[in-house]
Amino acid sequence: MAKRGTRQGLYLVLISVHGLIRARSLELGRDPDTGGQTRYVVELARALGRQPKVARIDLLTRRVVDSHVSADYARPQEPLDDRVNIVRLDAGPDGYIRKEELWDHLDAFADNAAQFLGSAEPPPDVIHSHYADAGYVGMRVAALLGRPQVHTGHSLGRVKRRRLLAAGLKTAEVEEQYNMSRRIDAEESVLGAAELVIASTNNEIEDQYARYDFYQPEKMRVIPPGTDLESFFPPAGDEAEAPIAAQINRFLRNPDKPMILALSRPDERKNIATLIKCYGESEDLQKAANLVIVAGNRNDIQDMDSSAQRVLTEIILLIDQYDLYGKVAYPKHHAPEDVSVIYRLAAASRGVFINPALTEPFGLTLIESAASGLPLVATEDGGPQDIVATCENGILIDPLDENAMAKALLKILSDATVWSRLSRQGLKGVHENYSWEAHARRFIDTIVPLLEGMETLPRTPRVRRPMLYHDRALFTDIDQNLLGDPKALSDLVDLIVDNRKCISFGIATGRSLESALAVMKRYGIPLPDVLITSVGTEIYYAPQLNADKSWARHIDYMWNPAAVRDTLADIPGIALQPRKERSRFKVSYYIDPRKAPSLEELNSLLHQADQSVNTFLSFGQYLDIVPVRASKGLALRYFSTLWDIPLDHILAAGGTGTDEDMMRGNTLAAVVANRHDEELDQLLHADRIYFATRPYAAGIMEAIAHYEFLEACRIPPEHEQV
Repeated sequence: MAKRGTRQGLYLVLISVHGLIRARSLELGRDPDTGGQTRYVVELARALGRQPKVARIDLLTRRVVDSHVSADYARPQEPLDDRVNIVRLDAGPDGYIRKEELWDHLDAFADNAAQFLGSAEPPPDVIHSHYADAGYVGMRVAALLGRPQVHTGHSLGRVKRRRLLAAGLKTAEVEEQYNMSRRIDAEESVLGAAELVIASTNNEIEDQYARYDFYQPEKMRVIPPGTDLESFFPPAGDEAEAPIAAQINRFLRNPDKPMILALSRPDERKNIATLIKCYGESEDLQKAANLVIVAGNRNDIQDMDSSAQRVLTEIILLIDQYDLYGKVAYPKHHAPEDVSVIYRLAAASRGVFINPALTEPFGLTLIESAASGLPLVATEDGGPQDIVATCENGILIDPLDENAMAKALLKILSDATVWSRLSRQGLKGVHENYSWEAHARRFIDTIVPLLEGMETLPRTPRVRRPMLYHDRALFTDIDQNLLGDPKALSDLVDLIVDNRKCISFGIATGRSLESALAVMKRYGIPLPDVLITSVGTEIYYAPQLNADKSWARHIDYMWNPAAVRDTLADIPGIALQPRKERSRFKVSYYIDPRKAPSLEELNSLLHQADQSVNTFLSFGQYLDIVPVRASKGLALRYFSTLWDIPLDHILAAGGTGTDEDMMRGNTLAAVVANRHDEELDQLLHADRIYFATRPYAAGIMEAIAHYEFLEACRIPPEHEQV
C-alpha cells in the first residue's frame, strides 16, 4: 500500500477545516479562527512540498462564498506552491461561520473529501488532520480510504474548557457556545484512531494529552513547529537606527550596556515581578546590564483589563521601590515588526533573553531569540526544557528562585566565551531543529518508516470513562496534610497520578501562588487541576495556571483592604506580614494570642468599622483577613458549581483553622490526626467529618479508604472498548 506511494513520491493530504486559508496575504488575527493554526498549515504545506520525497500535497479546507470576505476563499482550488494546492470543499452554509458552528456540517465535509480523494491515483499516503474538527473529518476519511491518519491537535478541548471556566463562563455557556462535549468526544476518538499524533513539546504530551482517556504516549512524537528565519536573524548592524531603539534608549542612563530582555504579555503567569526583584536585589546585575521589559502595548494603564493593570502597576511600583530609574526600560508601544529588531538590539549589546514564566507550554520567544543569536535564561517548567536541551544555548532556572536567576544571568553576561558559545549553539540549533525545513524533514522521517512497515506502533486497549468530565474531586491543604511524612506523601502522589483520569485533584492553601508552587516543586507534589491559594482568594487551573477572573470579580464586593489596615493599625499583639505574604485580596498579620484581642474581638472591631470580611487564624500565629465572599470553603463551592461536581462527591482534607469551612456542610471531610492544636476541635461533633487516626498524607489515604472514595471510579465493563 505505502510502498507504491513512496516509489513515486509521497502524496500527503492536510486537512484544516476552519478559518480563512489562502496562498498569500493571510488575514492573521482577523478573528479567533484565523490565527496561528492557519499560518502553521500553510507554512507546513509549503515546507513539505519542498521535500524531495514528496510528489504532491493537497491542503483541504472549507470553501466560503460570502460577500463579507475575499472572493479568494470561494475558489475551489488554488495553487500554493510547486506540487502544493489548496482544495476548498463545500460543507454547510455558503457563508463564513465560526468553528464552533461547524460540527453539524463535518460529515458533509468528510463525504466531499472522500469523494475528491477517492479518484486520486495513486491514493494519498497519509491524511494529516489539524485541530479537533479536522481530526474528526480525517478519521472518517482515513477509514473510508483505508489510509493512515496523522493528527496535530494545536489546542485541546479539556484545556480550553478550563480556560473558559477561569474566564467566568458557566458550564452550560461553555457547552452552548463552544460545543465542548462534541469537541472532546472527537478528540478522544481521534487519539484512539490515529496512527500517529504530533506534538510540539514533551510537556504537551505529558501535561495535556495525558488528560484524555485514549492517551497513548507510544503513538506520539514531538516535532516542534518551524520558525520564520527570514524575520528572525542575528544583528545586521542597522538595528540602532530603528525607531524602537530610541523608544527603549530614552529610559536608560547608559544605553550602551548589555541588555537583559524580557518580552511577554502583561500576565501574572509571566512572572515579571520576580525578575525585577532579582535585578533590584543584585548590584552586580545592575552594573552589568540594563533591564528591558516589553510587556504588550498600552496607552493608559487604567484603561486596560484588571489583570494587565495589576501587572503593569506592580512593575512600576517595583522599579520605584528599588530606585531603578535609568536602568530599566519599559516602552509603551511596539509594532509587530519591531519584535525581531528588539531581539537583534539585545544580541548586538551582547545581552541575554530571559523567560521567567511560572509555566511555559512551548516557548516561541526562546526560539525567536535563539534565531537572533541571543543566549537565554528560561523557566525550567514546560517547553523550554526541550528547547534548551536541543539547542544548548542557555540556562534553565527555577522561576521563583531570585538568586538562581541572578546567578544564571551573570554567568552569561560576565563571560564573553560563554556568551559566544551559547549564541553560536542557539543559531545552529534553531536552523537544524526549529526551521520549517527541519520540521518538514523530521515529519517525513517520522512517517516514512510507518508507511514502509518498518515501525509498527503498539495499540493498547481503548477505555473510556463513563463520564465526560470528572464527577469527583479530592482537595487538601499543603502544610499540615502533605508535608511531614515523605513516604506517605509518595504513596498519596502515586494514588493521585494513577487516578487522574477519574478524579480532579485540588489544593487549597493559605500560601501565595509562588510559595505554593515552590513547595510543591520541592516535595514532588504534582500540579493540581485546581489550585486555591491565599486562603481562598485566588483560583488557578492547570496546566497553564489560568487565573479565575470571575472569582476575583466576585470577591471584590465590599472589599477595602486599606480600611482593614487602618482599623487594626494600633492593635497590640498583631503586626503586618511582609508585602510578599500579602496580596490584593488578603491582609496578613503575625499574631501573638497572649497580647492580641481574641478573634471574636477583632471581628467586632472590624464590623464596627463597617468592614465585612472573613478572618482566619492558623497555626496559632497567623491572622489572615479576606473579603467576606472569600474563603477556602467558598472557593471550593464555587468550583463545585462551575465544574458540576456535587459537594458530596468532593473529599476535603484539612488540619488547620483555615480549612474549617471547607469541611463543613455536604462535602466528604477528613481531619488528619496531626491537626494543629485545638483549631478544629469544634468539628468533632459535626456531620460527615472523619477524624483520621494517622497524620499527614497517611491520614488522607485513610479517609479515601474510609469513604471508599475511589471505588465508584472504576469503569464498569459495559463502558470498555477494545
